[in-house]
Amino acid sequence: MASSASVLLYSSDADTRAQVRLAVGRSPAPDVPPVAFVECATPPAVLRALEAGRVDACVLDGEAVPLGGMGVCRQIKNEVFRCPPVLLLIGRPQDAWLAAWCHADAVITLPVEPLECAAALASLLRAPR
Repeated sequence: MASSASVLLYSSDADTRAQVRLAVGRSPAPDVPPVAFVECATPPAVLRALEAGRVDACVLDGEAVPLGGMGVCRQIKNEVFRCPPVLLLIGRPQDAWLAAWCHADAVITLPVEPLECAAALASLLRAPR
C-alpha cells in the first residue's frame, strides 16, 4: 500500500472543502492509504496542480463559481493525459446524467454526507489506474 494518496479538492467554497476533509478524515477506509489533500479554489489552480505532480483522485464541486466542477471535470478528462478518477459533488440528483456526460467516475449530492463521501472516494482510490 502506498504511503499516502494525493487527492485534489476543488471548490470555490471553503466550507464545502472543509466538509469533504471532515467526511474523509485521515483515510476514507482502512484498506486505502491516508489522504493528503491538495486544495484548489480556482480552475487554473486545478490545472497547475495536475501538471505539477502525482494526483491519485480528484473531488470537484459541481456548484463552484465561476466555473463549476462539471466543466472542470469535462476539461481535465479531455485534456489531461492519464487523468485521475473524479468524484463530482452535485447539487441535485437529477444532474447525475450531466455528471456522466462530463466523464465523472463517481457522483454524490451536496450537502456532503460523510459515509457516502468516504465510500465513494475509497472506491476511486482502490481502482487500478
